[in-house]
Amino acid sequence: MATLEECRGALDTLSGNLAAADGDVRGAAALDRSLSCHIRDLDVTFTGRLSDGRILVLDTLQGPPRSRAEIRLAMTGDDLVALVGGELDFPKAWASGRVRLEAGFRDLLRLKSLLR
Repeated sequence: MATLEECRGALDTLSGNLAAADGDVRGAAALDRSLSCHIRDLDVTFTGRLSDGRILVLDTLQGPPRSRAEIRLAMTGDDLVALVGGELDFPKAWASGRVRLEAGFRDLLRLKSLLR
């Protein structure tokens, strides 16, 4: 089972990957939205913002998200680490329910290039 530190590191790596991206991925990550990532097996939620192509983690809370972020993710810590490490395919994980992504319809359309 991934640790809290490994999950935070995975989010930092994802943030760096988004910041270094170009083309469609860079455009999709250019949103300015509140973000939450609930790690189900650790029962911890990272909250922050997707802004200027980076994920800014502002807080780590025990339990599920306390407020409804504009972009909401939920998964296990192992799945987060595997996704960021390229060992888990996001579309398949999302389709099977291993990863949950919730956002407004327009945001989902913009984020689709990140999901390939």
